[in-house]
Order: sequence, then structure tokens, then C-alpha cells
Amino acid sequence: MRGAYGLLAALLFGASGCLHPHGGGPTPGAGVGVHGHPPIAVPPPGAVPRELDPITLPPYVIEAPDILSIQVVMRAEVDVKDAIPDKDGKKAKTYETKPLPVQDITGQFLVSPEGAVRLGSWGSVVVAGLTLDQAVEAVRQHLVRTETLSRLGTRPESLVVVVDVIAYNSKRYYVITDGGGYGEQVYPFPVQGSEKVLDAIANINGLPAVASKRNIWVARRCPHPDQPWQILPVDWVGITQHGQTLTNYQILPGDRVYVKAQRLVTIDTAMARVFSPIERMFGITLLGTSTVNQISGRGNGFNNNNGF
Repeated sequence: MRGAYGLLAALLFGASGCLHPHGGGPTPGAGVGVHGHPPIAVPPPGAVPRELDPITLPPYVIEAPDILSIQVVMRAEVDVKDAIPDKDGKKAKTYETKPLPVQDITGQFLVSPEGAVRLGSWGSVVVAGLTLDQAVEAVRQHLVRTETLSRLGTRPESLVVVVDVIAYNSKRYYVITDGGGYGEQVYPFPVQGSEKVLDAIANINGLPAVASKRNIWVARRCPHPDQPWQILPVDWVGITQHGQTLTNYQILPGDRVYVKAQRLVTIDTAMARVFSPIERMFGITLLGTSTVNQISGRGNGFNNNNGF
């Protein structure tokens, strides 16, 4: 039995590469290509945004289920009382603002699955796929075309529209941790625009106990399956213990920060899955044998008259 266990353990250790089809994860500086892809290596300076070389994200595009803050007021010109006429004989004017008639528009609005915000009695406005400036103009034009404001002769420039994002729910990145044979955990987080790898790991309260510090990387999404992989290996020890910024990449929308488990933990889990049924089977066999012996009185002095 010990020989069988030893042989099985040797086979598992020898075939440990099968448990990690990608060579155990992209260690920084690794020179091994996978399935025809180029070798995984740390990108040179300037190739991708990093801690000391970040980029400014493009204008935010609204999508469901973002939460927007919208406020609309009407602006009108009014004469200033007792104002001194200018050289052209015109009195000075100023502007005053007042809420919309029928129903105010102020507060938080959820972008619905169809990409619109519902403004109560004013109807719905489609804002998905628009930047904030474009959403402002879409809301303004929609209100001007409504029956209430068109009857009042309201001009678009008389509406002051303010649109901002309260919750960036549609742009996310993901931290995925390997459980060493017990599944993978996925943690989604909204992109705020300045997150780095260290921020992403901090959001899950650090590395799990089974994590491998040598096998962490950022997988940047590829729109087409035939495109080259965008794998950015992370030097965790360099980032945390040495203050290096080369692999502390800026997180972009859709990024996957993957934390691989230690290989020995994965092997141990695989061995436990193999041995547990065998041990359970032998345990049941021994229990059954012991029960049969007790019932038949073997070894317990039953039906043995030598003592009487």
C-alpha cells in the first residue's frame, strides 16, 4: 500500500505541469511562449501605463447601470430695478433661475437596461453611449421638445442642465484568486480612473493564504480571439518590498488581475482528491470486516468453551 501511494505521488509531482497548462503563470521575465503566442515578459517603459506614468482615461461613456445626478433649472432674463441706462439707452439685465414647471428635475437617476433615464412626467431620455456633455445636450433637447415647454416658447439656451456620474457601475475590473483546486473567486470593482495593481489587491485585503507571489498577472481584454494576448506579469515582491513601480500597472476597464495559487497547494489538493476515495473505501471495508467479526463472535471468547 505504501508503495502504491509513493508511486501515485511521484506521478502527480512529475505531471504537475498538467495542473498549470500555462507554465505556472507569467513570472516576470519568463521566456516561454504558449500555444504560438510570444514569450511573456515585462513590457518596456512607456508601453503601458504604470504607477509613475499613468494616463488620463478618455471621456466617460454612460452605460447601464450607471447612476447619474441630474439637475435642470430654467434661466430667464429680468430687468434690474433702478438700473442706470447705458449709452445705448438700455437698462442692465440679469438672470434668475427657477425650477421647471409641473415637476422639478433634481436628484439621482439610474440608467435603465434600455439605456435611458426616466425623468418622471417629462418622459425618458436615452443616454447610453453618450459622454456627459452629450447627455447634457440630449436632456436639454428632449425637454425643449416637450409639450409643456414648447407651449411656453422655451429656448434650449434658457435651460441649465447639469449631469454627473455618482456610481460608475458599468466600467469594472476584476480580481480573480485561484483557490488551489477549490475553485476561483471573482471580485468586481468599479474603475475610478487611477487604480493600480496594488490598489486592486488591497480591495480584497491582500493576497490569500494559498496565493503564489511569483504568479500574479494582469490580463488585458482582447476583443478578438486571434489577437495576441496582453499579459502583464506582476513582480509582487518588487512592488511591495522594494518599492518598484515597473509592474505596478494602471488598471483599465475590463482588466483581470489574476492571482495564481501555490503549485504545492494545488498538487496537495489533487492528491487529496485521489486518496480520499481510496481511504474512504478501505475505511468502509475495515469497518465492515470488524462488524462481521463482532457479530460472529470471533476473537471475543464467544462460543469458546475452553474457559468453562
